[in-house]
Amino acid sequence: MPPPHNPPAAVRRALRKLGADIHDARRRRRLPMAIVAERAFTSRSTLQRVEAGDTNVSIGIYAAVLQALGLLEGLGQIADIANDPVGQALASAELPKHVHLTRTAGASRDG
Repeated sequence: MPPPHNPPAAVRRALRKLGADIHDARRRRRLPMAIVAERAFTSRSTLQRVEAGDTNVSIGIYAAVLQALGLLEGLGQIADIANDPVGQALASAELPKHVHLTRTAGASRDG
């Protein structure tokens, strides 16, 4: 059996915030835990763990809960290049400095 997963503090903080945001979103919608759990095809106890930011709950369960609340679209934007300034900078650095046209075989020089 593998050792228990102990993620870094930053990961734990991010998941606690996500869980609290999910909790608040559910309450703003005035939805009981039982309804959201049913819509997410999970148990009420697992939903409690999600709302607590439990690091041992799979991302699939978090996604299902977000979908049940109508918030799934935001998940798909997290690592999108539009939200990744470091990735954008690295991709831009790889662009060629100069672009040269290549001649095709059979093309005349005089055009």
